[in-house]
Amino acid sequence: MVHSVPPRTPRPQPVRRRPRLRLLLASGAASAALAAGTVLPVQPLLPAPQQAQAADDGKKVLTVAVSQSVDSLSPFLAQRLVSTSLHRLTYEYLTNYDPKDAHTVPGFATAWKASASKLTWTFTIRDDSKWSDGVRATAEDAAWTFNKMMTDENAATANGSFTANFKKVTAPDPETLVIELKKPQATMTALDVPIVPKHIWEKVGDFSTFNNDKQFPIVGNGPFIVTDYKVDQYVRLKPNKDFWRGAPKFDELVLKYYKDGDAAVAALQKGEVSFTSGLTPAQAAALKSADNIKVNDAPGRRFYALATNPGARSKDGATFGNGHPALLDPAVRKALFQAVDRKAIVDRVFQGHAVEGQGYIPPRFDAYFWQPSESQRIAYDPAAAARTLDAAGYRKTGGGKRVGKDGRPLDFRILCHATDPNDKAIGKYLQEWWGRLGIGLKVECLDNVSDPWLSGDYDLAFDGWSVNPDPDFVLSIHTCDALPATPEDTGATDNFICDKEYDGLYAQQAVEYDTAKRTELVKQMESRLYDTGYMNVMAYPNAVEAYRTDQIKSITTMPEAAGNLWGQDGYWSWWSAVPAGDGDGSGGSSSSTGVVIGIGAAVVAAAALGLFVAMRRRSTAEDRE
Repeated sequence: MVHSVPPRTPRPQPVRRRPRLRLLLASGAASAALAAGTVLPVQPLLPAPQQAQAADDGKKVLTVAVSQSVDSLSPFLAQRLVSTSLHRLTYEYLTNYDPKDAHTVPGFATAWKASASKLTWTFTIRDDSKWSDGVRATAEDAAWTFNKMMTDENAATANGSFTANFKKVTAPDPETLVIELKKPQATMTALDVPIVPKHIWEKVGDFSTFNNDKQFPIVGNGPFIVTDYKVDQYVRLKPNKDFWRGAPKFDELVLKYYKDGDAAVAALQKGEVSFTSGLTPAQAAALKSADNIKVNDAPGRRFYALATNPGARSKDGATFGNGHPALLDPAVRKALFQAVDRKAIVDRVFQGHAVEGQGYIPPRFDAYFWQPSESQRIAYDPAAAARTLDAAGYRKTGGGKRVGKDGRPLDFRILCHATDPNDKAIGKYLQEWWGRLGIGLKVECLDNVSDPWLSGDYDLAFDGWSVNPDPDFVLSIHTCDALPATPEDTGATDNFICDKEYDGLYAQQAVEYDTAKRTELVKQMESRLYDTGYMNVMAYPNAVEAYRTDQIKSITTMPEAAGNLWGQDGYWSWWSAVPAGDGDGSGGSSSSTGVVIGIGAAVVAAAALGLFVAMRRRSTAEDRE
C-alpha cells in the first residue's frame, strides 16, 4: 500500500479462500516443512454431538468451520469467499444455478428476455418474495441496487464489472425490471449481484465505510437471516421462514472461525462443528476411518498459482511499490517457471489431491479449459531455465549468485499466507529449485498479505481464485480497467496486469453471445495470459471436505455428481441440508440430495457452458481467497 494521505481503502486479503492443506514432504530441502503437516490424532467421538446441544434448548444447529475472516457484511464491498457466500445465503440474486448441471434457474427473477438487438433485457420479478422485516421485495429494489452501483463508485467496489456496461435501469412496475445496455453483454443471465432492500440501504451515507455490521438481524430476502456476528469468531444465521423456495431445515446455521486447520478438524471429531473444508491428505485419510464422518473429495473449482509483480501502477499512470525490476523481463519470468516442478507439487504437497496446473480455468469447467500447445508449454526443465537466464544476460558470479545487467543480485521475495502450509511448503521447494539457478528467495509469511500486495510491495505471491462456470469475472481482474484509479485507490485488479492484447480479447468475449465463438475467445485470453508469464498455474486442488453424518442426514453438492459443499455453491448445500433424525430425507432441492464420496482428481464437466449457464465466482474468487 502506498503510505500517503489519504490512505487507500483496505481491500480484502488477495486470495479469497485458500485451502488449508497440510503437507507431508518426502525429501529435499522442503522436508523442513514437515512440522507444518502435523495432524492431530483422531479424537474419540462423543456419544452426542456437543455442537447440537450447545444451547441446551434442543435446537438443531449446523456449524460450519471457516478459516477466513469476513472482510465486510456489505454486499457492495465484500470480496472474500466467506463474505460473498454469506450474501448468497442472505440476499436473492436475479438468477440462480441448478445444482445438478449449473443451468440458469429463477431467483429473484422468474423469467427474462432480450430484445432483438440484445441491448434491452426485461426481467420478470417474482411476486412472492419479501424482506425479512415484512416489506415486499420488488423490481424497485433491484433497480435501486444497480443504479447505486452505476452512480456511486464506492458501491461498485465488489461487483462493478457487472454494471459498467449498463446504460439505464428502470422498474416500470413492481414485477418488471428493464436493463438497457450500451452494448451487448454476455453475462446478463449471470448478474451475480445481491439485490438489497432499497428502504434500508437508501439511508446509508458513505458506502466505502459502511460494513453493515452494527444492527442485527440484517434485513434480507434469501434463505437465511444474519442474526449476530463477532469478528474472527462467528456469524450466526437463522432460517428465513418466509423464503419463497422454502425455509432451511436446520434451526440455525453458524459459521465458526478457526485460524488453525488442525483445530477445526479436532472440533469436527468432537462433534463441535458439523462440517469443515480444506482438509490435508493426512487429515482426510484419518477422517475416512472415523465413525459418523463422511469425507468428500471432489475436483475443485480453484487454481493455485504463482503471481509476479508486473510493476504496480494505477490508471492515472503513476507507478508505486518496490517490485524487483528483473521480473519485468519476460526471460526471467520464463526461467523461474521453467524451474517449477508442478508434478512434484501435486505428488508431494497435495499428495495427489490435485491436478497439475496448465491454463487459467480448472479442468472441472471443460468447455473453457485450455492447455498450451507442445511448443508453447513451459515444461519443468532446470537446464533450460539456466540457458534462458544466460542468454538474457543474467550471469553467475564466482560465488554462484545470478546477477542482472545492472549487477543487482536476483534475490526475490514471495508473499506467503502464514496460515497456509501449502504456501510454506512450496516456498521451501522454490528456494531449493531456484537456488540451483543462483536465485535467492525470501518466503515472507504474513497473517495479512493485503497491505503489501495492494501497495505493490512484493516480487512474487502465492495466488488463487475459485472459478465458476462463467469465467468473466476472474478474467476481468487482469484487465487494465481493473487497475486502481490512483495509487490511493483500490481497484479490482489481481496483481496489476495490464496488457492491451488481452484487453481486446476480453472486450470481444464480453459481447459475444455465440457459445462456441465466446469459448474460443476465452481460450485465446488464457493463451495470452500464459504467454505474458505474469501468472503460473501450478495446480488445481481438489475440494477435500468432511461432515458429520450424526448431525447432517443429507446435503447437496454442486454439481451433484461430483461437486463440493463449501463456497458460493454452498447456497444449495446449507439450504438443502437435512438434520440427522429428521423423518423427511429430502432436502427440498430441485434435484436429489446426497454426496458422492471419493471422486479423486477426475475431471468433471460442470455444465453446458453457454450463455444461460453463466456464473462467476463470487471467489470467489473462491477469492481471491
